[in-house]
Amino acid sequence: MKKCDECGGKIANKKVDFFLFGENLGKFEAEVCTKCGEELFTEKVSDQIDEVAKKKGLWGLESKTTVGRVGNSFDIRISSKIAKHLNLKKGEIVTVHPEGRNKLVVLI
Repeated sequence: MKKCDECGGKIANKKVDFFLFGENLGKFEAEVCTKCGEELFTEKVSDQIDEVAKKKGLWGLESKTTVGRVGNSFDIRISSKIAKHLNLKKGEIVTVHPEGRNKLVVLI
């Protein structure tokens, strides 16, 4: 039986849920450490995950942006690809709140 490169635990083959941007893409074969939970996918399975992400319109949604300033407030621009995916429209009201010190949540 294989050992985990991270913690030395035992590796088991399982079907696991794969999430991208909070959306479940389905269950995929993976080698999973029974001790630390590390999941490893083969290149073939990774390609399958990529195809599902592309079909769901999630492929390439992540983007970097710069925090700007407007008067006394700060602004963050959202790429047109993300806005289209979320069906955001100019002038739409959204709710923004911090979730810890490193995460900003935007609710539509």
